[in-house]
Amino acid sequence: MASDSLPSTLGELKKSGYRPIGVKQEMRRNLIRKLKAGETIFPGILGYDETVIPQVQNAILAQHDFLLLGLRGQAKTRLVRSLVHLLDDFIPVVQGSHINDDPLQPISKHARELVQRLGDETPIEWLPRERRYQEKLATPDVTIADLIGDVDPIKAMARKLDFSDEEVIHYGIIPRSNRGIFAINELPDLQPRIQVGLLNIMEEKDLQIRGFPIRIPLDLCIVYTANPEDYTNRGNIITPLKDRIDAQIITHYPQDLDEAAAITRQEAWTNRDGDDEGTVQVEIPELFREIVERVAFEARKSEYVDRNSGVSARMPITLLETVVAAAERRALASGESATTLRVVDLFTGATAITGKVELVYRGEQEGPQNVAQFLVGRAIREAFNSRFVPNYKPGREQKHSFSQFSQVIAWFEEDGRVLDVYDDMDNASYVAALSAVSDLPHIIDAQWPGVSPSERAALMEFVIEGLHQNYLITKMVGGRKAVYTDTVSHMMGQIDDDE
Repeated sequence: MASDSLPSTLGELKKSGYRPIGVKQEMRRNLIRKLKAGETIFPGILGYDETVIPQVQNAILAQHDFLLLGLRGQAKTRLVRSLVHLLDDFIPVVQGSHINDDPLQPISKHARELVQRLGDETPIEWLPRERRYQEKLATPDVTIADLIGDVDPIKAMARKLDFSDEEVIHYGIIPRSNRGIFAINELPDLQPRIQVGLLNIMEEKDLQIRGFPIRIPLDLCIVYTANPEDYTNRGNIITPLKDRIDAQIITHYPQDLDEAAAITRQEAWTNRDGDDEGTVQVEIPELFREIVERVAFEARKSEYVDRNSGVSARMPITLLETVVAAAERRALASGESATTLRVVDLFTGATAITGKVELVYRGEQEGPQNVAQFLVGRAIREAFNSRFVPNYKPGREQKHSFSQFSQVIAWFEEDGRVLDVYDDMDNASYVAALSAVSDLPHIIDAQWPGVSPSERAALMEFVIEGLHQNYLITKMVGGRKAVYTDTVSHMMGQIDDDE
């Protein structure tokens, strides 16, 4: 319904049959309606259907304020912002009100006096639900005035009002969120003395400005987000405030590769069609989407990465976008209109990893770039072994049989053959180089029948890299070039160099 077709005065509003309703009751009513209709409650939120979302729904049905607690990159803020879909399309407010006064239940002095003076002729306006959500990032410099408000001396002087007059108040973001949803992100970063200022709002749902006896009841749904790391590293949630938060809901990272890939597919910008003139078509094999997700999974359990800090779901998103850009750049330089992701592209995407993982001391010794390369390699190894090693158990170090690749390995052993792969190699040279490896095309055709020629070549490189990650062939990297060779030949070459 458009707002211009709604009542415009208090009298018209009364005739329409409107009745005031609290914001939490409104959210509960709309949630019940959506659940009965089988609608999607939180569009775009993936991986939480069996865990987090039911708990959020319980909190809303119970008309609770709640806290989302989880590591970075777990869609906490996105979930909180999705709550706006549980609000009505529009609500009536007294025109000119700073705190969204209900025309039938005005609470500010401005609105009360206006209704008393004009009666049924009081003008009203309709507030859309998008404007009923307010959000504040908690930082150490946030003040009580920012959140709740303060006395405005300039307004008092200009209007010749006493400082105890309600009209001189400059309202903060919380009262301006009245009759809506207010969210505080990273709550532990808020100084304890500022958190104390929230106690009265949480329990009595009213606010006080400085020492003046002004009490204004507020209608709010308050939601917080926090990172458990913050409880010890940067700040803390004071105990009285935690006691007043009705529910604490634990978020988590995607629990399996399919969930993770679905999130990345939804969020990553990979479709460049029609974006620019001369856009390159980049094919993304499903295997490569899986490897990108495995990089994040490997990082979350790596001995080089601080697990308490977490690895954001943004990492695989930016990694996929980066490797697509690397493939795009190569095709543009080669004058080709289409290309396919390659293993070499995955390694050039290290820039999307280094800034999104916190390293422990051992990782710092290795260096961020080396750790990123290691994580990509481990992801490729897990993807390779899960397909080609019978009864493979991830994370368990044991000897495996790779007899099916004996001809491939023998090809490298014969006369010290090498396979050169450049990150800017044109498609024809790339296919020709990989196809020359004995038995490699047959392995691909047996495992992935019917794939396109360019994807077939990318899968051949994947097999070669998988053998390298299992220490069956050697890989040497120099600049933009990767050279695969026989392990023994490589060792003998090093001995000769030393001599």
